Amino acid sequence: MLIKELLPKLKLGSSVAEHDQALAQYFIETDTFRALVQGERDIIAGDKGTGKTALYRILRERFGSLEEMRDIEVIAAFNPTGNPVFQRLTEDDPLEEGQYVGLWKAYFFALAGNWVLEIYEGAFTPKMDELHDLLTETGLRSADSAASTVFSQVVNLFRRLAKPIDAAEVTLAMTPQGLPIVTPRVEFGTVEANSPQLVEHDRALSLLNDVLDETGYAVWLVLDRLDEAFQGFPQAEIPALRALFRTYLDLQAFNRVRLKLFVRRDLFGRIIEGGFVNLTHVNARKIEILWDDEDLFDLLCRRIEENGELMQDLDLEGKARDELFDAVFPKQVDQGEKRPTTWNWMLTRIADGNGIRPPRNLIDLATKAQEAQQRREARENREYAEGDPLITGDSLKRGLDALSSERVEDTLLAEAGNYASTIALFRDGKAEQNPASLAAILSVPVEEAVTASKPLLDIGFLEQTGDTFKIPMLYRDGLNITQGKAFEAPDGDADAETEAA
Repeated sequence: MLIKELLPKLKLGSSVAEHDQALAQYFIETDTFRALVQGERDIIAGDKGTGKTALYRILRERFGSLEEMRDIEVIAAFNPTGNPVFQRLTEDDPLEEGQYVGLWKAYFFALAGNWVLEIYEGAFTPKMDELHDLLTETGLRSADSAASTVFSQVVNLFRRLAKPIDAAEVTLAMTPQGLPIVTPRVEFGTVEANSPQLVEHDRALSLLNDVLDETGYAVWLVLDRLDEAFQGFPQAEIPALRALFRTYLDLQAFNRVRLKLFVRRDLFGRIIEGGFVNLTHVNARKIEILWDDEDLFDLLCRRIEENGELMQDLDLEGKARDELFDAVFPKQVDQGEKRPTTWNWMLTRIADGNGIRPPRNLIDLATKAQEAQQRREARENREYAEGDPLITGDSLKRGLDALSSERVEDTLLAEAGNYASTIALFRDGKAEQNPASLAAILSVPVEEAVTASKPLLDIGFLEQTGDTFKIPMLYRDGLNITQGKAFEAPDGDADAETEAA
């Protein structure tokens, strides 16, 4: 059989959870997932590509069949595709943190309230009638309970309340205290105007909690994509997200309504920077997504194992995970006694400067290597021989080149903000720097070079080892950075990386 006939049978899935149709087949129920479904954790923090969205997708798909969640409804409080609905908060001037708290509470009240009324339409209890009336009077009763519809309605209401009422010569401020109810005959911008009645959020949320208590259900309102919602709008991002976490704490008083927040680890760090009241309460309910080397190996081998036809063709049924890996990848990328195994080679090349190895990078590296191999086989038409790996070391190198270019563009530069131009200064240079060479690149005095480099360390573009700084292999090809020192090494100072690479 030709290798080019075998390679298309190897399907490793998409590295992006939203696009992976077979995610459920090889999803690993980790400790993080179990802590989530058992209600032990509410805040899932992880780096980009570590699987936050995958966790959400599996939670959304499986909650109805999980014993631990038999009386829980999972509601998406965000839109999984398209522009994040929360981007609407960047269309106007930034609000005060307290005003964002009021908006978040109004949104969660309206989202869960409209959902439960939609379910029990035609069979309302007295409390449901009361909930219906309150949503109607505040202008938050919605034709459907979709997150985008309800959030838009909340934002539009708050905008109307911020418009002046000409006759009364007052402005109805967006308040963190409660939901204003304006009588039906009020018309903004006309001579007819009454002062609004204020319904405190606690009263509204307590009514919602009572209604849910009648149904026997609790609702989990899940939010993801928070890092995308305010991209490019730092003045709105931090106060809005700090307010979200304060709202999370306030909602702890209501046992039938729970927020589940999926957040980037670096974004969480920015949210709590400078102090956050009751941070211990937040951390007690937070769990971080961590992947060790064994987890990543298991992930990749599970995806290989799911290809039944390929498993039969290569006689891999019932074989150990090591044998599955060796059937697809070579023992070494570069031959030599001191050269690393292919697995260790892959691990060092998918890591950023902070040592983060997202599963997304691993799957993308393997997939891009497979694509490079397919291009080669289209030219050479080679026969498969038992014991030969499907993917060669040369194709893995080509896959790394493609991965590096992609990650430089879609992760490093895309999220570096004002430091993107600084990173560009390293292009076409050497991988290893010292304070003197950094000072020359950054145009700062030598004594300030380490301090000036700290933001680049924080985002994982540089990693520090003793007195030197290295650019991780993940980003080198994409910036045309070559191995070696950008400074003159002392005599006898061997380049250890050459042997380890």
